[in-house]
Amino acid sequence: MRKQLNGLVDMIQYEFRLDPYSNAVFLFCGRRADRIKAVHYEGDGFCLLYKRFESGQLQWPRSGQEVRQLSDQQLRWLLEGLSPDQPKAVRNWAPAVPPDA
Repeated sequence: MRKQLNGLVDMIQYEFRLDPYSNAVFLFCGRRADRIKAVHYEGDGFCLLYKRFESGQLQWPRSGQEVRQLSDQQLRWLLEGLSPDQPKAVRNWAPAVPPDA
């Protein structure tokens, strides 16, 4: 967690090949998984948020294959120290489309 804003933006752009100016929040976590940094571009500049957990660790991906996109609710769970995959959470549901008669 030594990288500051410019280093994180460079990682997003050059290592991950993603657009740091997009409407997204990019999350970074240290080895101990007790701190998280979030980078977001707000149109006129970047915003860097930092959170340190006093106890416990984040449920964080440990490999490139585990990296993924999170919903707003999954982000809230993660920032609360919970796993982004809550087994008892109600999943999005769409009704079945009836066949045309």
